[in-house]
Amino acid sequence: MRRLAALLVKEFIQMGRDRITLAIMVLIPVVQLMIFGFAINTEVKHLRTVVFDQSRSQQSRDLLDAFTASGYFDLTGEARSFGDVEDAIQSGRAAVGIVVPPDFAAIRNRGLPAPVQVLVDASDSMSSASAISAAQMLGMVQRPSRTPLGVGAGAAALPLYDVRIRPWYNPDLISSHYMVPGILGTILTMTMIMLTAIAIVREREQGTLEQLLVTPLRTWELLAGKILPYVIVGYVQLTLGLLVGRLVFAVPLEGSLPLLYALSLPFIVASLAWGVFISTVSRTQMQAMQLSFFVMLPSILLSGFMFPREAMPAFFFQISRVLPLTYFLQIARGILLKGVGIEHLRGQVLSLTVLIALFTIGSLLKFKKTLE
Repeated sequence: MRRLAALLVKEFIQMGRDRITLAIMVLIPVVQLMIFGFAINTEVKHLRTVVFDQSRSQQSRDLLDAFTASGYFDLTGEARSFGDVEDAIQSGRAAVGIVVPPDFAAIRNRGLPAPVQVLVDASDSMSSASAISAAQMLGMVQRPSRTPLGVGAGAAALPLYDVRIRPWYNPDLISSHYMVPGILGTILTMTMIMLTAIAIVREREQGTLEQLLVTPLRTWELLAGKILPYVIVGYVQLTLGLLVGRLVFAVPLEGSLPLLYALSLPFIVASLAWGVFISTVSRTQMQAMQLSFFVMLPSILLSGFMFPREAMPAFFFQISRVLPLTYFLQIARGILLKGVGIEHLRGQVLSLTVLIALFTIGSLLKFKKTLE
């Protein structure tokens, strides 16, 4: 028992000397609990909604007020044509489209349920489920009775609106079609960040980095040499994941496969650049692994993979903008499920390019070509 006690004391003393590791072990769980406790919310409200109101009447305005009053729909844009609605949903600017027909007011005035079409982006299963449920509830609202009790009860039971819901891109709401692209992106994030960070730190610990530091290679050339082999590994994982998703889970491929491969490159490079940056601020493999987990958990929980970003508070929604996985999910689901082209994905590519620049500059500033 004395030997065990002495060993425990020795380990705690050694742990206390490594202040960085100790701080990571203590602070990371607290920070993550605070982040995820506030950010994770499965009740999706305030869905971005675009409206094509062909009626332009008081009755149609009452309908739109009913949608906004539910708290599930935020009217963020007004379309001039059905094509504008389709473009907004396809590009991701809106999750829901409401189409009001020209004869909406006339049908309401005749005392009949007025039709309204609700288009839902079902490539995000959780957000679409909330939108469909809220729209169905509005379709059940009955017009108030203006007749004495027991008279005209049949007419009073008619609903105000005939809500016709059309889920797009995943009409059967198959969860695997939504989850497989997310799982693939998560796997790439985990392997790219962790493998790169640990591999570089391991070389520093083993002293093999000295041979590279004394070569005439520039710093950016050294970092590029460390990143490029993992780019190939990332594309191998991407290919295997797409094959499994297609052959086992029947995930559709509505868009261009070459475009998916091309736009996956900035995501892979951004993840690798983040791994390199972690390696530059880590002294040991344990620190690199802990910091990698600190990055990966927010990537899984805040990127929109498991929980919709629309349900997050504004502060955490902004945090999700610095996660490469956030943009890869939009790219992968957009190409696989929606069949979108590069014209709808320029923003995601630009954001990934900015992240690559930030991580690379940070790594170059931190990385030294001399051993300390």
